[in-house]
Amino acid sequence: MAKVFNVTGDCKPEKHYMVNIDERLLKIRELVDDGKYFTINRARQYGKTTTLRALNQSLQKNYYVVLMDFQTFGNAKFKNENIFSITFSKIFLRGLKRNTLSHHKEFETSICQLDNIEKEKQKTFELTELFEELSAICSTSDKPIVLMIDEVDSATNNLVFLDFLAQLRAYYIDRDVQPTFHSVILAGVYDIKNLNRKFRSDDEHKTNSPWNIATDFDVNMSLTKEGIARMLEEYEADYHTTMNIDEIATLLYDYTSGYPFLVSRLCKLIDEEVGKVTEFHSQDTTWTKNGFNEAVRMILSEKNTLFESLIGKLTSYPELNSMLRSLLFTGKSIVYNSDEPAIDTATMFGFIKNQHGIVAIANRIFETRLYNLYLSTAEMQGQDIYKASLQDKNQLIVDGHLNMCLILEKFVVHFNDLYGDSDKTFVEDEGRKYFLLYLRPIINGTGNYYIESRTRELRRTDVIVDYLGEQFIIEMKIWHGNEYNNRGEKQLVGYLDDYHVNKGYMISFNFNKKKQIGVHEIIVGDKTLIEATV
Repeated sequence: MAKVFNVTGDCKPEKHYMVNIDERLLKIRELVDDGKYFTINRARQYGKTTTLRALNQSLQKNYYVVLMDFQTFGNAKFKNENIFSITFSKIFLRGLKRNTLSHHKEFETSICQLDNIEKEKQKTFELTELFEELSAICSTSDKPIVLMIDEVDSATNNLVFLDFLAQLRAYYIDRDVQPTFHSVILAGVYDIKNLNRKFRSDDEHKTNSPWNIATDFDVNMSLTKEGIARMLEEYEADYHTTMNIDEIATLLYDYTSGYPFLVSRLCKLIDEEVGKVTEFHSQDTTWTKNGFNEAVRMILSEKNTLFESLIGKLTSYPELNSMLRSLLFTGKSIVYNSDEPAIDTATMFGFIKNQHGIVAIANRIFETRLYNLYLSTAEMQGQDIYKASLQDKNQLIVDGHLNMCLILEKFVVHFNDLYGDSDKTFVEDEGRKYFLLYLRPIINGTGNYYIESRTRELRRTDVIVDYLGEQFIIEMKIWHGNEYNNRGEKQLVGYLDDYHVNKGYMISFNFNKKKQIGVHEIIVGDKTLIEATV
């Protein structure tokens, strides 16, 4: 069977186009060889299961590896220590026997002893007894045993899981005199150190996570541009699309920041769906910048498990929702402080990243999806400027071309009619939101946009619009005098060079009472700037 791009379950190199993760596995192998206990906690669909399964295979020569999945246990299996211990024994033995080739008599005896306990389902068999049996197995094994548990989030609502961690910790501390697992790897979204958030105050004696023995896991799980390019080279060798590999790899990385699911999903859309659109009739037209933009439009409008999970978190964590709205629409910088619960939660779920000490949305896809979510609420669509956009739309698109100059002219008129008497604070906080609220209905369904903040304080923001093969660069900024404005014009000219376009657009929110409202054209070198002042 031909390889495909995969977005369901783990990726297998023999079946799927995927970025090579050998370098990642080598770094994790170092932690295992050093006998470390650690957690791979990353956002949903970030390649955790793929990594664990590949690591399992790579460790087989030197270790007995038991890979378990707590998702298979079910809540009832965490009801008490006895039920959990018997269930754990059954799954553990199944995994151990699958990978064990030893015929060492004492080793086989210790395995049979636990096997008999599991089959008899002894009522007095709890965590203490379980770990005594596991220690016996580890002491008689002819190879070190590595325990890997995927989907530990499935267990984190259960207090028995904390007691299980406590046993792992106790044996880890005493492992010079009490044989135990050589290395333990837990994988899930939640950082085990944050389990105390999930329990009631009357369980406070349980809330200090016993997982403080864990080594920090600093291995980069994001895909690199170079890795993406090598994956595309493999695809190109199979299909000869004549794609510009460096260009497509750059676009994939720029839009996803290497988020594995997003990279694979965009590639899958280009490979399987974009060609169904009339303009893209063959692979040599799908694997182009325009084909990529069509895939971006598709992914931003589709429902998938990752987006549904992320949006669900906004409801479950109101403080997270509030922080993201503020970050997107006010443009005010937020200092990255991992001790702040909303920031820590947003990082854990993959919404944000630490960018030079400032909070930033993790990638363009997430950012645009969040903008679209907030701009499409009933409250937003009830705004007068949104209604004005719907009324203007037909005259702003002519023969499939977006008339950006006319869009700015119309926006200036509507904004000043509706909000011209508002104070400075309102405009600084709301100006970006209302321009996007006006723009989105015009390009929705056909074009894409994304945001780039060009200064550390986010005082300048660029909106990049892709519409049927044309690209528009729009700078939004607060007016701080002629000198600052002239400097901004020169910066925009340099930015236009980066994008290989000769015309750019500016929106200046000007609080000078003597300002001249309107749109005018400026020539700077070989570039044309259209500046709108509100």
